Amino acid sequence: MAEYKDIGVDIANFVGTVEIRRPPNNFFDLSLINQIADAFEELDATDKCRAIMLAAQGKSFCAGANFGDGSTLDKSGQRPGEASSPVSHLYMQAVRLFRSKKPIVGAIHGAAVGGGLGLAMVPDFRVTCPEARFVANFTRLGFHQGFGLTETLPSVIGTTNAQMMFYTSRRIGGEEAHRMGLANVLVPQDQVREAAQKLAAEIAENAPLAILATRATMRAGLADRVKAATEHELSEQSHLRTTDDFKEGVKAMAERRVPDFKGR
Repeated sequence: MAEYKDIGVDIANFVGTVEIRRPPNNFFDLSLINQIADAFEELDATDKCRAIMLAAQGKSFCAGANFGDGSTLDKSGQRPGEASSPVSHLYMQAVRLFRSKKPIVGAIHGAAVGGGLGLAMVPDFRVTCPEARFVANFTRLGFHQGFGLTETLPSVIGTTNAQMMFYTSRRIGGEEAHRMGLANVLVPQDQVREAAQKLAAEIAENAPLAILATRATMRAGLADRVKAATEHELSEQSHLRTTDDFKEGVKAMAERRVPDFKGR
């Protein structure tokens, strides 16, 4: 397997493990998503892997994008260096994740926030624990959801539940996530990875060609729908980035206080 800067990849008993290694928060950027997409494609290409587990080191599964305290945002709401690796490129890599061919089990042991929630929706199944948090906190930032969540979240938990998460930006604990179908397996925190491995191994026991064909049928058109969703999401995000509310949302999050939005 190739060597990656921010992820680890290995295969054992037909299960490929992709581990994010940016603890404690595992903030994502274009490079990280590109590495994960490359790893998925590498695992797709080998007969030694029949199912994939996506996991992470540290406290969070993925805390989304790191906006800092907002002081470094320019007039267009971009962070330093972001113009050279625009969100449109990141979303192109995100769509690559959804074009992967083999079943993926997500080991969500901690917070999956914003775009990190988007990443957590890439796997076919999610194993989690009571301590985990699933957060679509975009409106609390004065922002619009991204990473294809417009498509993926309602398809898993239904339109009304997705709207509730988007409109309120509330934190959903692991137990509630399990009840609403956002997570498929609920175990104690120290058993999340083991349970995810077990589910991936259960999938990998089955006929590999049949698994590939069945998954392709069940997820037919998903990547294209995610691509269309990200194009619309990016358009809305590009506008909202320039607002005072976005800067206030980022600043308030850094200061751990309730934002004072003005609607402009």
